[in-house]
Amino acid sequence: MGFYEKYLQFRDFDFESFFKKVTDNDVLRIIQKDGVNEMEFLALLSPKGEKYLEPMAEKSQRLTLQHFGKIIFLYTPMYLANYCANQCVYCSFNVENRISRKKLTLGEVEKEAGIIAGEGIRHILILTGESRKHTPVSYIKSCIEILKKYFHSVTIEIYPLDRDEYKELIDSGVDGLTIYQEVYNEKTYKALHLKGPKKDYGYRMDAPERACMSGMRSVNIGTLLGLDNFIKESFFMGLHAQYLQNKYPGTEMSISLPRLRPHVGVFEPECRVSDKSLVQLIIAMRLFMPRLGITLSTRENAVFRDNLIGLGITKMSAGSKTEVGGYALKERTEGQFDISDTRNVEKIKAAIYKKGYQPVFKDWQNI
Repeated sequence: MGFYEKYLQFRDFDFESFFKKVTDNDVLRIIQKDGVNEMEFLALLSPKGEKYLEPMAEKSQRLTLQHFGKIIFLYTPMYLANYCANQCVYCSFNVENRISRKKLTLGEVEKEAGIIAGEGIRHILILTGESRKHTPVSYIKSCIEILKKYFHSVTIEIYPLDRDEYKELIDSGVDGLTIYQEVYNEKTYKALHLKGPKKDYGYRMDAPERACMSGMRSVNIGTLLGLDNFIKESFFMGLHAQYLQNKYPGTEMSISLPRLRPHVGVFEPECRVSDKSLVQLIIAMRLFMPRLGITLSTRENAVFRDNLIGLGITKMSAGSKTEVGGYALKERTEGQFDISDTRNVEKIKAAIYKKGYQPVFKDWQNI
C-alpha cells in the first residue's frame, strides 16, 4: 500500500465537524500524553489547539532535547540549473516565465563548491528546475563527483526519479533526498500545475518511497504552505512522514516547512499562514513525531528563525542563494524565490551560539 491509499482515507474527511467537537480538555489531555495518534495530532493543529501554544511548546522543547540535544544542523543550497518543463503557477522557474535560464558547467560547479565549503559547510543541497532534457541524471552524477571532494553529504532536490535512478545516484554519492508534494489536496494540485510532467500527482507522491526503497539514507518531504488550507495540508504532511518512518525505519525522516515567498509571476496564495500558525505546526509535529527532523529555510526572516531555535527545529539553511551561480558568478539569473534571512554562515552560527545551541556542520560522512 502506497501513501495515496492513506490519503484517500482522509480526503473527504469532515474536518470542520471534527474541529467543533475538540474541547479544551481534549487538547490539554493530549499534551500530557506520552504518545500522540493521528486524530490527536489533528486536534493539536485545530483552532482550539492554538489556545495552548505555550504548554505545547514546552513539551516540544523537552522532546527535541531528548532526541536531538542542543544542536542545529547547518547546510547550504546550490542551484545547478533553472531550466524547467513544468508550468507551476507559484514558481519563478515556470516554463512560461521569461527569465534568464542557465545550467552550471562542471567548472562553475567546482567554483561554487569551493566558496561554499570555504564557509565551513559540509552538507550541500543541490537543486535544479525540473527538466530531464537540460539536467539529465548523467549531468547530476557528474556534478556529484565534483561535490564529493568538498562535502561529506550531498542531498538532491530535483525532479522525481524512478527507483533505479535513485539507486544510481546513491551509488554515485548521494545520501539524501528533498522533495515536496507542494500541495496534498488533489484538486488544488491539478489546478496549480498546468503543464509538464509534474502534473502527475501520484508519481510525485510516491517519489519519497521510491527513494526509501532504493536505500536513501535521509528523506525530507514537505508541503508549500499557503497553497491550500494550512491545517489540512499540515495533517497530510504529518501522515505522510509517519507512513514513511514506520515503513522504512532505516531511513532518517524529516520535513521542511516553506511558506510562499515573492517570486517571478502574479500568483497570490489562497491561504496566508501566520507566524503563530507556523509555530503551532512545528510544535504539534514534534509531539506527533518526536524523532522527526524539522528544517527551517531562509524563506523566514532572521528574527523569527532565531526565536524558533529550541522549539523543535533541528536543521537550518545558512548563507543561501536561490540563483544559479549565486555564490561565484558575476552574471546571475533570477532566484527561485526571494530570500528573507540574508545573513552569512558566520552570523547564523553566532545566533545559534547566542541561543545556547551548537551549530553542527557534519553529522554524516558518505564513505
